Amino acid sequence: MSNKNDSIREKILDLKKQKRAVVLAHNYQIPEIQDIADFLGDSLELAKKSMNLEENMIVFCGVRFMAETAKILSPQKEVLLPMPDAGCPLADMINPDQLAKLKKDNPDAMVVSYVNTSAQIKALSDVCCTSANAIKVVSNVASKRIIFTPDKNLGWWVQKNVPQKKLIIWQGYCLVHERFTITELEEARKLHPDAEVIVHPECRSEILEVADFVASTSGMLKRASESKAKKFIIGTELGMIYRLQKENPGKIFYSLGSAKVCANMKKITLHNLLGSLENHRYKIELDQDTIAKARKSLEEMVKYV
Repeated sequence: MSNKNDSIREKILDLKKQKRAVVLAHNYQIPEIQDIADFLGDSLELAKKSMNLEENMIVFCGVRFMAETAKILSPQKEVLLPMPDAGCPLADMINPDQLAKLKKDNPDAMVVSYVNTSAQIKALSDVCCTSANAIKVVSNVASKRIIFTPDKNLGWWVQKNVPQKKLIIWQGYCLVHERFTITELEEARKLHPDAEVIVHPECRSEILEVADFVASTSGMLKRASESKAKKFIIGTELGMIYRLQKENPGKIFYSLGSAKVCANMKKITLHNLLGSLENHRYKIELDQDTIAKARKSLEEMVKYV
């Protein structure tokens, strides 16, 4: 298998040069994809990176909303998603009709949408945010009342940290992070009493309340490298632990409870990354009106680093 993977890797590297392509990958991707990516990051880092690339082609190893975001921010480039069915159930938990009704019912509220949404939802939003900058975005938008979509747990965390604003929170959730339980956290603390607990803000509110740190995946990397602690309990998708361990070889990382895996994030392999480069599949196509409207909300988002 290793020899076969080595051959595939060589072909990918050659094709990237030939086609002036760049591979962007999310922190939850499988190790082989993380290792071959030109740039690895969280949603905010990847969105910012996709804006200023010299390459003609972006091959996005993540899920559909991420590839759509890259297309919106670089509409002149060819953006490929190697597995067309790599979706995000959270992003699908709100549709344009539902958001349009919320806006109609709350005409004085601005819409802040998590980047984990479809291009159509972004087009209806005033500003987007990621888990890394949601608190900063909500703190700075002009309105006191905010429609926040679609993640209820991130919404709860933002409301807790920005009490001067009134959030109208859509009740969506991440299927992966919702599975972490307070019982698992308590058991993990018993097993590793000297470990720091770092969790993603898509986790349930009762977990967010008692964790040592709540952070995006980029925030987790920063905390792990700066902390004097040698052991960490990590409450996010399993793929993140690979990167944390790789970049902090002297430290130990445990999953909070049983390892939680996002099946959609694990769909892209070296084999279908190669096929995407060879055959220009699968292209992200969005109409110009959606791109123009969604771009405004994303450009607002990237102002808040």
